[in-house]
Amino acid sequence: QVQLVESGGGLVQAGGSLRLSCITSGRTFSNYAMGWFRQAPGKEREFVAAISRSGYTAYNTDFVKGRFTISRDNAKNTVYLQMNSLKPEDTAVYYCAAEETRFSWRVITTGSEYDYWGQGTQVTVSS
Repeated sequence: QVQLVESGGGLVQAGGSLRLSCITSGRTFSNYAMGWFRQAPGKEREFVAAISRSGYTAYNTDFVKGRFTISRDNAKNTVYLQMNSLKPEDTAVYYCAAEETRFSWRVITTGSEYDYWGQGTQVTVSS
């Protein structure tokens, strides 16, 4: 079992930046592929970014467009999502997710493949 706690959300003006953090506990963090998802009111959850155990990354090309960066610090059991040039349409609850995998290269972009989820952190971008 692994526990995930997100932080770093808040209210920011359009064009601003936020860095989300997700700290994990309970199991060996380096054994997990990690991902960030978001859900806006009235919309389905959508993939934002993911990172493999070894640092390979993937992004939602529909809206990230070079604005977000996912990273991980295995020594701190933490995955980050740096978000720049934020837009009002980025407003959502952001969730981190974890999935244990023996493949260091595996990047998981599908929410249903993750077993563990955090409680979410609200990001609100004002225009």
